[in-house]
Amino acid sequence: MKNLRTRLARRALPAVAIGLTLVVVAGATVARAASQGPADGSFYDVPTPLPGGGHGTLVSYRPATVQLGAGAPAVKAWTIKYKSTDSNGRENVVTGTALVPTAAWSTGLLGLGGTRPVVAYAPGTQGLARRCAPSNQLVAGTEYETANIRAALAKNWAVVVTDYAGYTNGSTPTYLAGRSEGNAVLDSVLSTFQVPSIGLSSSTKVGIWGYSQGGQAAAWAGQVQPSYAPALQLSGVAAGGVPGNFRASAATLNKSSGSSFLLQGVLGLATEYPTQIPLATLANAKGQAAIADAKTKCVFQTLFDYMNVDIKDYTVGAQTLDQLLAIPSVGAAVDAQNLGGSKIAVPLYQYHGRADEFLPLGQAITTKKQWCANGTNVKFDLFPSEHIATQFQAAPNVLAWMNDRFGGMPQLINNCFQPAPPPTSTANPAGGSFIVSLDKWLLGGSVYVKGLDQSIVLPSSSTFSAQTNLTTKSLTGSLSVPQFTSNLKILGVPLDVKVSLSKDPANASVNLDNAGQLHVHGTASATIGIEAAGELGINIPIGCKTSAPVQFPLHFDGPVSALGAGGLKFSGTTTFPSLTGCGLWGPTLGLLFSGPNNTYAFTVAPPAPTAY
Repeated sequence: MKNLRTRLARRALPAVAIGLTLVVVAGATVARAASQGPADGSFYDVPTPLPGGGHGTLVSYRPATVQLGAGAPAVKAWTIKYKSTDSNGRENVVTGTALVPTAAWSTGLLGLGGTRPVVAYAPGTQGLARRCAPSNQLVAGTEYETANIRAALAKNWAVVVTDYAGYTNGSTPTYLAGRSEGNAVLDSVLSTFQVPSIGLSSSTKVGIWGYSQGGQAAAWAGQVQPSYAPALQLSGVAAGGVPGNFRASAATLNKSSGSSFLLQGVLGLATEYPTQIPLATLANAKGQAAIADAKTKCVFQTLFDYMNVDIKDYTVGAQTLDQLLAIPSVGAAVDAQNLGGSKIAVPLYQYHGRADEFLPLGQAITTKKQWCANGTNVKFDLFPSEHIATQFQAAPNVLAWMNDRFGGMPQLINNCFQPAPPPTSTANPAGGSFIVSLDKWLLGGSVYVKGLDQSIVLPSSSTFSAQTNLTTKSLTGSLSVPQFTSNLKILGVPLDVKVSLSKDPANASVNLDNAGQLHVHGTASATIGIEAAGELGINIPIGCKTSAPVQFPLHFDGPVSALGAGGLKFSGTTTFPSLTGCGLWGPTLGLLFSGPNNTYAFTVAPPAPTAY
């Protein structure tokens, strides 16, 4: 043991992969094993007094059974509890989840060299109740960001998901306290190395990924890593939907569909900075009731319960947001969360939704420019969608980018030298209904015509546009399919048939429930026309069409993450009405095209991002 202590003392890292942490007692370095914690809710108790050791010390751990959804790789998982520090440098205790695929790690054709990388996944807004902590939701199978976590695990990478500070028993999350979040992200990795038999080491390459609150946390972790956790082998930081400027973000959130985030942010920062933001004297009775209520809810319930509220309705003397920010101590605490003032020493992948209705695009671009001015190598992608959808649309791009970083490839694309004028936001106006716009989303798929025993594939330029009102729970939109040619055999003769689909309306009910599950039920309509048929470039005009629009039922029930790059998938059966206007072709085409039991499969996916 003496030799072991000597070897460990010579290193600037915690003891890793053997369940030991270093504790300094009266100047002597001693090794102690992290304890396995209880299986019940007391695991989330904060030890009194706090155990010895610096930040990143593993306090306790326990095996966990996590619910990652269909297609997830087999993993070993642990709930972890570790030491960290808050924004003011005070010690605290944070919980999280460490996940490692059971498949062996190998690199290269021969499987030689390298160790399994780790992604520190910084989750977005979860809600303030303790049950909302990602470590609890991963076990319960209710974590709405599971799709991203699962995708990283599918790359055979290890993943550690912090809960951030405040999800321990008797505590309140310090939501949006940036430095505390960044510290918690970095310490989650340091402590994960200490889980017994986890198979990771201090030489492991580390990537950090987060969106929204998680984008803020990931960026803060990137900024402070050189001084706070210099021994980590950090390869890159992916930060999306970043609230880089809190005043601009708060102004957009107030009186908008995202007002709940402002409510939770005020509470979180007041918990982190109680003397600077004295809620007891700033919040009126209605505000105090809202604070107590928000502490009992998770993100989607809070989102819909507090839409379009004005912060002045919750303050003593009806103080407006501007008046609150004009209080020197309040303004200082808010401004302390701003990003961009420090260099991120590793490549940064920043991304944002052009239609982001919660966190304005302008402040994200300003933050990017500040990072650039400080020497950060920034790749910036602009996705076409609003806030929630962008989180999942960007996942394949993030994973490909992270894979390059783990592979040691330099980031050759640096969007800091972008001469073009900044793009303008396409976000829907704040206030009123919560509307998500699908502007020319890519429509792919096919229709199987039973009478022909053949499928008609939609052209690649097909799109679907819709206005989705999550307040009234309704969707209105239409398919847009240009005239196209499909090669079909009619009575055994191969013909090039020109087909058209009209822009008839699509209507559906849409609901995003409190568990982050999306429900779409309705119908898309289109009149199908057969314009001409022929071969060898010679087409005979026909000009017939279905006597009524074809009805395509649209039914989807699944996680909101389906708005990502994989797209929403619809399938079913439909009946083709009789044809009209076919002339001499009528009897033949009517026999082949009309009738029931025709099947279809459609995918509605977002357009590709653009760089800026």
